[in-house]
Amino acid sequence: MKISASIYSDKKRPLNEVIQDLVDHQVDLLHVDCNDDISVFDDIKTIRRLCDIPIDLHIITEFPSKYYSLLEENPVEYVTFQYEDLKEPLNIPDSVSGRRGIAVITPTPVTIFEEYSDYDFILIMATIPGQSGGKFDTINFSKIREFGNKYPGKSIHVDGGVNAEVSFIIRNMGVTSAVSGSYLFNAASIGNALMNLTKREVESHFSVSDFMIPIDESPTVSKSNISLKGVLESIDHGKLGFTLVVEESNKFAGLVSNADVRKGLLKNIENFNSLSADELINHFPVTISDTATVLEMLQLIKTSTFPILYLPVVDDAGFAKGIVTFVNLIKGEL
Repeated sequence: MKISASIYSDKKRPLNEVIQDLVDHQVDLLHVDCNDDISVFDDIKTIRRLCDIPIDLHIITEFPSKYYSLLEENPVEYVTFQYEDLKEPLNIPDSVSGRRGIAVITPTPVTIFEEYSDYDFILIMATIPGQSGGKFDTINFSKIREFGNKYPGKSIHVDGGVNAEVSFIIRNMGVTSAVSGSYLFNAASIGNALMNLTKREVESHFSVSDFMIPIDESPTVSKSNISLKGVLESIDHGKLGFTLVVEESNKFAGLVSNADVRKGLLKNIENFNSLSADELINHFPVTISDTATVLEMLQLIKTSTFPILYLPVVDDAGFAKGIVTFVNLIKGEL
């Protein structure tokens, strides 16, 4: 996951000092907020003279057309317009280069992206736009997951409240880029903050239930009428490499993974017809409580004697609540 440094969050130093500091620490992107102020493009010209770090421009305006010529003259790598402020159609001409995104605040559904399906990414504003130092709204974990499911080929950017713990969670959820402002510049040093935003051990303020894939979005099969075909179809449809096995009211009964299917086939290699779905079930997999913290989850993974790629989430009564997977996190660390 790329870190996009919000350059205007440092209000104590001149722009050239801020940029040089970010260059020295090899930040991935420079996030430039434009609140309907064309003078921002003077700063973009300055940035271009100082470095070649990609620019991540976020424009809030009612009339985006007045920025098209400025974008043609001052191309940036990423340009985003704020959806809620638009009072005219957003028709960015082909002559404007760079990847295109649409930004939405927390109450706006991600389904508005249908209007911009040819764009490259969505920018989810997890706090109030323009308000530095806000707290990440946990509702946005669901929005990230929903957008990723609806538009798997598109990128997700997040702005607002991204600290070390939020960074870990959204990296795990497949977010491509995170904007960091006050957290980055209020730290002891930018280098220290960047290290915290990418480290694997974090303090815990969120619980697993805040960011898990909920049970109604998870692949499941009913133990009462389980079949080999049903198991295979559920694994294939879920695209996670396994399916949960549940009893009435989603009481957790185990899971079946690709590995369990493979072992079952090998055991019955001489007579596949004798293979039953029941014997594929792992009745005692490693699970995580829905109230566990991120730190507790990491400790569980570290103490495991085998690699964990996913964790069924259960409550204290043993009912399945969802899934946590680590596929996106592993991809992001490669």
